[in-house]
Amino acid sequence: MYGGDEVNALVIDLGSSTVKAGYAGEDTPKALFPAAVGCIGEHDGSEVSNGGEKNGRKLHVGSQAMGFRKDDMEVVQACNNGLYDNWDAIEAIWGHIFNDRLAANPAEHPVMLAEPSFNTKDIREKTVELLFEKFSPPAVFLAKNAVLSSFAMGRQSSLVVDAGHEGIVVSAVHDGYVLQKSIARAPIGGRLLTQCMLQSVESKGITVRPSYSFKRSINASGQYELKNLDFPQTSPSYRQFNMEQIAADVKESIGRVSDGPFDAEQNASIPTVNYELPDGQEIQVGPDRFKVPEVLFNPDSINRCDAELRRDLYSGILLAGGTAMFTGLRDRLERELAEAAPHNCKVKVTSPANSLERKFSVWIGGSILASLGSFQQMWVSKKEYEEHGAGIVHRKAP
Repeated sequence: MYGGDEVNALVIDLGSSTVKAGYAGEDTPKALFPAAVGCIGEHDGSEVSNGGEKNGRKLHVGSQAMGFRKDDMEVVQACNNGLYDNWDAIEAIWGHIFNDRLAANPAEHPVMLAEPSFNTKDIREKTVELLFEKFSPPAVFLAKNAVLSSFAMGRQSSLVVDAGHEGIVVSAVHDGYVLQKSIARAPIGGRLLTQCMLQSVESKGITVRPSYSFKRSINASGQYELKNLDFPQTSPSYRQFNMEQIAADVKESIGRVSDGPFDAEQNASIPTVNYELPDGQEIQVGPDRFKVPEVLFNPDSINRCDAELRRDLYSGILLAGGTAMFTGLRDRLERELAEAAPHNCKVKVTSPANSLERKFSVWIGGSILASLGSFQQMWVSKKEYEEHGAGIVHRKAP
């Protein structure tokens, strides 16, 4: 038994944009920070130690570390196309969670990791091996994102539409397992929408200035003055990272989904909304606040499932993920699916009313699952790993 009141499991959802981590049984994650990592220096093949040090280079992890500009610091992503890709960055992120954010000794806590529904066998085995060998937890479990989102809403079966940073993943969950043949992916996600919003703002002749590139002060007349700061050794990737952070806030603050398919001519006279950039510039955003989030969903995932399951899936669609927080998205999705579904099928799209629950649905599902007494026998123990190798994860956590 690895759960209970004395030793809580740790739940980690390392996504393409944001890392969520905390203790099983709690309502929200304790740690929330970017999944991107700052890197200074060249990779010399040495091992990561202390969650971020390398001989010849330094990895900077967390909101505070990434918030301070440093000469020649490149921004590297831990994931690529939704899958673990940079193992040095992943190891550094895990170390930051254990040592700095949760102050928890991983050797004393079982660790549940959320994983994409389309994760590969090689990456799953590498994940288990790295976690056991570097951090030595007593037990590990890998749980599919779609399953955890479904559990977060109290359902064993559903069709999960996970609108994330790098794309949209639609997965059918039946009796707590993802139906692999149902998985459908679209490469339109939060990052693309953020880039579209940034392009929209810059197309109006507005310069988006990262917060490190200027200093604001008040002059003798009580007015703000802006002084540009020059840091020639700032890497292009760090500048882009900061500009996308600003554009993402614009998108999330004023973005809306229109009631029906967006028509530029009909919506040309939409009232503008004011937004103040970090440097004090005020921008007016009109039709683009509806145009940028315009995303079309296709019910192909349901049609890939067995016929007897389709009716239940149409009536049990769950909308989750950070990109799913646009106002009006649930209603729009339900209408479009109702038009595409067979006449004898009832379409119902559900999403948490609380925006934080929608954004953290995967982590919340993991928090619920890892704290259940009936789940404790499902963990992959360190002893089982030592006896059977990393491949044991496919049998105990399919």
